[in-house]
Amino acid sequence: MEITSAQLKELRDKTGISVMQCKKALEEAEGDMDKAVIILKKKRSEAAEKKSDRELGAGSIGSYVHNTNEVAAFVLLACETDFVSKNEEFVALAREIAMQVAATNPTYVSKDQVPAEVLKKAEEVFATEVGDKPEEMRAKILEGKMASYFREQILMEQPFIKNPDTTIGDMISGAVQKFGENVSIAQISRLSVK
Repeated sequence: MEITSAQLKELRDKTGISVMQCKKALEEAEGDMDKAVIILKKKRSEAAEKKSDRELGAGSIGSYVHNTNEVAAFVLLACETDFVSKNEEFVALAREIAMQVAATNPTYVSKDQVPAEVLKKAEEVFATEVGDKPEEMRAKILEGKMASYFREQILMEQPFIKNPDTTIGDMISGAVQKFGENVSIAQISRLSVK
C-alpha cells in the first residue's frame, strides 16, 4: 500500500514522532491511522524501557505560575545530555508538565514512590467500601478503585490536562523515543497561596 504525505503529516502531527518512524508504522498498519498510533505507542514504551537504566546527567527546570499568581509549580525534567536539555521541545515539555503539576497537585511522580503503608491503607479503605459486593466482583472493583485513586495521586498516571487521551507517562515515553535518550521527571514542587 502506498503511504501518502498527508497520512504521514497527520500521524506526525498526532504523535510528534519522526517521519521515518511514522512511515514504518503506517506501512506496518497497512495505512490504518489508529493501528499506526497503537504501534507507535508500543514502540515508544519499548524504547523507554531500553533506555530507562541510562544515567541522567543533564536536564531542564520547567516552571509555571498561574495568571492569578496564587499557584506555581516547578519540574526537574532530567535527560542524558546538554544537547537535549537545551532543545526547545524538551524545555516546552518541562513547562507543560509544570502546568500539569500546578493544575492537579500530584502527591507522587511515579507508582514506585508510593510508600507501602499508603498502598496498604488505601486498599483497606477501599476493601471496606466493597465489602457488601458479591465475592466474585470484589477483587475487580477494588482494583478499579485503587487504579482510579492513584491515577489522581501519581503524576505519571495522570491524563494530560491539554489532551486527556495521553498520560504524562506517555509523554515521557514519547520524549525518550523522540530524543533518543533516557528522560524522566526527577523532581516536582508545587506552591500555593491557598
